[in-house]
Amino acid sequence: MNVSIVGTGYVGLSTGVGFSVKGNKVICVDILEDKLNRINRGDSPIYEPGLEEKLKDSLSRGLFKATTDLEKAVMFTDVTFVSVGTPSKEDGSIDLKFIEEVSRQIGRILKKKEGYHVVVVKSTVVPGTTEDVVLRNIEKESGKKAGEHFGICMNPEFLREGRAMEDFLKPDRIVIGELDKRSGDTVAKLYDNFDTKILRTNIKVAEMIKYTANSFLATKISFSNEIGNMCKKMGIDVYDVMAGVGLDKRISPLFLWAGAGFGGSCFPKDVQALVSKAKTLGTDPHLLEKTLSVNQRQKTMLVDMLENRMDVKGKRVAVLGLAFKPGSDDVREAPSIEIIRKLKEKGASVVVYDPKAAGNMKMFFPNIAYAQTSRDAINGADACLIVTEWSEFRNLTDYDFSKMKEKVIIEGRKALDPNKVHGFEGICW
Repeated sequence: MNVSIVGTGYVGLSTGVGFSVKGNKVICVDILEDKLNRINRGDSPIYEPGLEEKLKDSLSRGLFKATTDLEKAVMFTDVTFVSVGTPSKEDGSIDLKFIEEVSRQIGRILKKKEGYHVVVVKSTVVPGTTEDVVLRNIEKESGKKAGEHFGICMNPEFLREGRAMEDFLKPDRIVIGELDKRSGDTVAKLYDNFDTKILRTNIKVAEMIKYTANSFLATKISFSNEIGNMCKKMGIDVYDVMAGVGLDKRISPLFLWAGAGFGGSCFPKDVQALVSKAKTLGTDPHLLEKTLSVNQRQKTMLVDMLENRMDVKGKRVAVLGLAFKPGSDDVREAPSIEIIRKLKEKGASVVVYDPKAAGNMKMFFPNIAYAQTSRDAINGADACLIVTEWSEFRNLTDYDFSKMKEKVIIEGRKALDPNKVHGFEGICW
């Protein structure tokens, strides 16, 4: 099929490349010409394992291209996926300005287009948005009727950053929220060659599935951190506890990872959006609010632990790991941001290292020291905080940390190998 994707962020670009890998012709649309030039050269503007290689392959086979021309993209494709950002407002609700503008533009284009076209919302939006905003805007601008002249679906993404290509090509489920059968059939055809379960439901259910899944996973993490903080006081390793808990098939071992808290573009934003939505409905989302407050506290606990060991004012503190998770260069809502900010407020001299995310962190902290390697960051430091569990940190040894002025190491992610490094303290163990 011929597919257009509006938006070339983590989700949009991964989705576009993924569909091209499956043999579809894909046009990705964005407004940033420099970014699109990079994409058309096969140079991915974001780091995702396997993405750049698959992008180059799809470009070479003529199955993928990027453009600023939304009208041409819609005119020459059968299905358009809307994958633009839905950032948070100050009150936690989602900002729909990009969704609103894109849906109006698509409506004006469909007014000129003959034949049936399906618009699919891929962006994460609260229940009611696809029908009340996207559908209505397209109908108003096109003069056409949804379900008759064009189709509408909601197809939430479940991509993990750092594993986006793997998750897209081998998903554990595909959810299609459809306005009507014809709309759903068109989108389902795109997934004919995917070996997984396809759930077809109505649009609002599909929108809610995404928020519920992310909120539940975030809650598992905050629950694990609450237990981890208790275990720390009792001299118990919470990872040993969760290894036993996770054997229960009703629970599973996934997302029982106690540590320095969750970040990224999804969990914090989506839980907050659901909290905001609940309040507009007159319900009290106590558990979800607690999930957020536990996480916020957890983010800076490493600094609190460090202050129990030393006065950080004037001390050189190395922070290893900036991305919110390994395998990604994304620092949005990353615990490292709060940690660095608090260290600077306390008067520490901060040096950081991350194999992929340093460039993105410079937008937040342009004036701190950025080391080229983890060993460079450690050398001469008074203390070291491990914030992201990059696999390369498991190669660090006592010899590497012997280059520190004081060997104060606090672990937030179980990244170090205890057989190679001794004398460090864990956040929850």
